[in-house]
Amino acid sequence: MSNSSSITHFLLLAFTDTRELQLLTFWLFLGIYLAALLGNSLIITAVAYDHHLHTPMYFFLLNLSVLDLGCISTTLPTAMANSLWDTTAISYQGCATQVFFFVYFMSAEFSLLTVMAYDRYIAICKPPHYGTLLGSRACVHMAAAAWGSVFPYAVLHTANTFPLPLCQGNVLDQFFCEIPHILKLSCSDAYLREAGFIVVSASLAFGCFVFIVVSYVQIFRAVLRIPSEQGRHKAFATCLPHLAVVSLFVTTGMFAYLKPPSISSPTLNLLVSFLYSVVPSAVNPLIYSMRNKEIKAAVRKWHPCGYRKKQAV
Repeated sequence: MSNSSSITHFLLLAFTDTRELQLLTFWLFLGIYLAALLGNSLIITAVAYDHHLHTPMYFFLLNLSVLDLGCISTTLPTAMANSLWDTTAISYQGCATQVFFFVYFMSAEFSLLTVMAYDRYIAICKPPHYGTLLGSRACVHMAAAAWGSVFPYAVLHTANTFPLPLCQGNVLDQFFCEIPHILKLSCSDAYLREAGFIVVSASLAFGCFVFIVVSYVQIFRAVLRIPSEQGRHKAFATCLPHLAVVSLFVTTGMFAYLKPPSISSPTLNLLVSFLYSVVPSAVNPLIYSMRNKEIKAAVRKWHPCGYRKKQAV
């Protein structure tokens, strides 16, 4: 039997025990990480330097890309290092740090996605008031609220989790440090306090989700009333990428935390946690740029090959 004061490290769940597959996993994760870095960095650069993209929608997209970089950088580098060096250990302090940043970035991202839904609602349902309600100062305040409001939330969850006495060993059934899996190691009723905070957090997240759903119901009703087909197409083009990102973020997260214990297994836990902690950050740039002519044009402008091609013409 052990307790939290005697635990110096945790053991994470390995993706595979075969050395050859561990190296293959490392290269796969490295490719995903580099793709996420490249995609999100291109969006950040394009929005920051192209004055045509200095609008509320793209300002929030820039913030989302920064948060995506934070999310994927919290979990994937540790998994890459463990696969490369054939280890599953993470220090107690490193685990606490990972929990804090994971909770912070994931919570801030969901808050920002809620703000982005409000942005699309005002743009399509109340276009005459768009400039007034979403001026530059209002956008900065909303983005700052999304970033700043979740900081005490992340501190509270981390501070409530790690003082708990742990007597079920130090093996986590997850490839990164996550609060529910740490609570499973606790042998004290004190964990119920953190479980209560998780329930409250889930209720707040559900409220944000309801707000997003209601916003999009109003948006689709407004879009279907647009007389021209070109106008409807343009409106859908600005909304569908955001809706796809929200759907991916919410469905994978809900399945991870709400799936029945009867279908739970280490392999399924790894797959689902990978889907909600890594995949959204990697595919969000692709989703937003796939049908977005403004992003494509800005990236071509700043990409050396695109610039030389333009010069040649």
